[in-house]
Amino acid sequence: MFGRICATVLLCLFAIVASPPAHCKPPNVLLICVDDLKPTIGCYGDPVAVTPNLDALAARGVRFDMAYCNQAVCSPSRNALMTGLRPQTIGVYDLATHFRDAAPDAVTVSQHFKRNGYLAEGLGKIYHTGHGNRDDADSWSIASWRPKAAAYVLEKNLAMRKPDAKGRVRGPATESADVSDETYADGLIAEEAVHRLEVYKKRTEQPFFLAVGFLKPHLPFIAPKRYWDLYDKRDLPMPKVKTPPRDAPSYASTTFGELRNYSDMPARGEIDEATTRHLIHGYYAATSYADAQIGKLLDALDRLNLADETIVVLWGDHGWHLGDHGMWCKHTNYEQAARIPIIVAAPDGVRGAATQAMIETVDLYPTLSELAGLPTPAGLDGQSFADVIRDADATARDFVTHVYPRGGRLGRAIRNSRYRMVEWKAVAGPREQAEIELYDYQVDPLETKNIAATSAEIVAQLRAKLDEQPEAKPQWKRRK
Repeated sequence: MFGRICATVLLCLFAIVASPPAHCKPPNVLLICVDDLKPTIGCYGDPVAVTPNLDALAARGVRFDMAYCNQAVCSPSRNALMTGLRPQTIGVYDLATHFRDAAPDAVTVSQHFKRNGYLAEGLGKIYHTGHGNRDDADSWSIASWRPKAAAYVLEKNLAMRKPDAKGRVRGPATESADVSDETYADGLIAEEAVHRLEVYKKRTEQPFFLAVGFLKPHLPFIAPKRYWDLYDKRDLPMPKVKTPPRDAPSYASTTFGELRNYSDMPARGEIDEATTRHLIHGYYAATSYADAQIGKLLDALDRLNLADETIVVLWGDHGWHLGDHGMWCKHTNYEQAARIPIIVAAPDGVRGAATQAMIETVDLYPTLSELAGLPTPAGLDGQSFADVIRDADATARDFVTHVYPRGGRLGRAIRNSRYRMVEWKAVAGPREQAEIELYDYQVDPLETKNIAATSAEIVAQLRAKLDEQPEAKPQWKRRK
């Protein structure tokens, strides 16, 4: 009798330990992806940017000041986010190739959460789906959702649409119309995201992984007029350096063909000062428009009492050249294209902190897994920085790496706290044929001169670190 009582007590104790209370339910994840967002954000020290909601998010969590994408273009960068694998590991550097063609067995971060009991949903732009590319159904519990909205609403802009060099119809590079937020796609994405959060609140038994992808400030720079009115164009920061770095390979620069596709942009030559100021105005207006939509999500988390049980991540897919070095758009290995904003607010994380810990986009996958208490899949390129979320004085990587292809060469870049080195050569080509760039951000933060030729020791040290990674794969091509 006594033995049966003891056994019963032990079983009850085991049940209590094995079945945690309701407040120990795994945390939700709200992953906010913003297209072409560089750190032109108030909390990152930009004195002009009107971004109160991103600033408020930073006050809730940790702001990463040394975060970098893995390739400064949409599709490979988003592949890196979702798979935890670098472009050179997958072998996809272009917009058109779906990552599963090259890596069919990859388990994406949302797929991993789905396998561990989460409801995984995607809204807006998470994967790049243009240029013949497509979404990834395996990543979601139900089909991902995208809005249907007009790109332009002003008659004068609709009349300016014409086919670009590849036959895609393009209008002007900007629009400022006195319309509601929901006139354009990002307003509708925010509206749908709030609705999903309201539904999740009623389904308390299952945690959610919600990825929300906003389109702005990607070109064209379109936002309701009131966001343009937040700025006096005379106060906007203009580029200080208008030429490429001295002694850099000519091919390392971008010809900003993406911008030239728009109907009111010159097909060749420089962008004049008045147009530069107008484009910068448009970028800031579109950033503020995206910020306002993000604010709607954060307000919904608070209203629904979900904030304390949700990990919130803000991620920009890459930076953007706003006329610096005479360049526009992304598509380079330079600082303005490679550096990104990342903010993480976690229930068990510190609040209102900033860190110099260096991280890459691929690191978000294992970090979210650890913060949610899930096992981290083997074989990822990323490494968790969850320790930094809990203690902003903790460290992460000693250096980050990223790539960009150009003219049959791949520029493999390595960036530490002081230097960036780029090794340009054909994939698997001889090391001795490589061209090298090196920049010292301590003495030359604006990248005005390539000092590789006079810094052999530093180049050798950084190349040795870069050589610790496997040789990059060539661009995947379908077998004929």
